[in-house]
Amino acid sequence: MSAPDTQNLPEKVRDALKAGHLYYMQDLTMEAIAHEMHTSRSSVSRLLSYARASGLVTIQIAQPHEGATRVQQELHSRYGIGAHIVPMPSAISDVDRLERVAISAARILDRFIDSNTTVGVAWGSTMSALSRHLIPKDLHNVEFVQLNGAGNTYTTGVLYASEILRRFGDTYSGTIQEFPVPALFDDPQTKQAMWRERSTRRILDIQERMDVALFGLGSPFSEVRSHVYAGGYLDADDYASLDASRVVGDVATVFFREDGSHHGIPLNERASGPDIDLIKRVPRRVCIVSGPSKVHSLRGALAAGLITDLIVDEGTARALADIAEPVEPVALAEHADHAA
Repeated sequence: MSAPDTQNLPEKVRDALKAGHLYYMQDLTMEAIAHEMHTSRSSVSRLLSYARASGLVTIQIAQPHEGATRVQQELHSRYGIGAHIVPMPSAISDVDRLERVAISAARILDRFIDSNTTVGVAWGSTMSALSRHLIPKDLHNVEFVQLNGAGNTYTTGVLYASEILRRFGDTYSGTIQEFPVPALFDDPQTKQAMWRERSTRRILDIQERMDVALFGLGSPFSEVRSHVYAGGYLDADDYASLDASRVVGDVATVFFREDGSHHGIPLNERASGPDIDLIKRVPRRVCIVSGPSKVHSLRGALAAGLITDLIVDEGTARALADIAEPVEPVALAEHADHAA
C-alpha cells in the first residue's frame, strides 16, 4: 500500500493517516513515529485512536476455517448461522459485557451495510449501546427504517428511538425513516385501522423491502433489563399474558416462545413490530446478544429462523452450545390447547 495523497485534507486527518500508515503498514514503533513527526508518543497514541474511531483505519482479524472454535462450528452446524463470538472474561458485569459486545459489533457491521441498502433497526438497550460505537463509513443511497413504534402511556418514545436511528444515519451518510406509533396498541382494531393509513403504510412498505435487519433480543429474564421490559411498556396483565403464552423473548416487541413459535400470543396482535414471517424474508438478519440470561430468548429466535448472523459474547455462546439439542418447533395445535 502506497502512502495516501492527503494534501487537501484537514491537518488532524493528515496526521492521523500518516501515523496510521507508519504504525500499521511500516511497523514503526510509537517512539519512532513520534520522532519522525516531531511530536510526543502520547500525541501519536491519540492520533492512532482517532484514526480507528473515525474509520480512517479499520482492523480485521482473519481466522482460518480450520482454526474456527468448537463453539462457532457447533452453532453453524446446528443453526446454519455465521457466529461472531466476542472473547470475554467470565468475571465481568453484564453492563461491561454489553459495552464490549457493542464495541465489537460496531466494527463487524462494516461488512453488512453498504451503499444502495435498506436497513431495518429495532430500538432497545443493545441497539442503543451499539449506536454509540459505530464506525463512520461514507456510503450513498442508504436508508435506515425504524422497525417498531416506541410510544407508551409515559412517553412518545420519539427521542429515544430517533436518537438511535440518527446515529446510524449520521455514521453511514444515510437517510432515516422514523415510525411514530405506539410500541403496543391498546386495541388490535386500532392497530388494524392505523395500518390502513397511507402515512403508516409508507413505512410498512419500506420495512417489507429491507436488505438487512439489525436487532437485539428482548428478554424478561435478562439481568440488564431490556428496554421494553424496563420502560413501562408492559403492565401486570401483559406480564401474566406473556407467562401464560410461555414467551421467552421478543424481536422489535414481537414475542416468541422457546420453540420459535409466535402464533397465538395475544400481545402480538397489538404489537407494532414487523411480523416474524416478514423478518425471516430479509436476506441478512444480524442479531446482537449479550449475557447468558438471554440464552433462552436466543434459543427461541434461532428456532424461529430469525438469525443469519449472530454477534454474541463468549459466555452466552458457550451456554447455548452446551444445551444438548436445538429446540424442535411445537405444533401450533399444542399452543392452542395450552392457551385454552
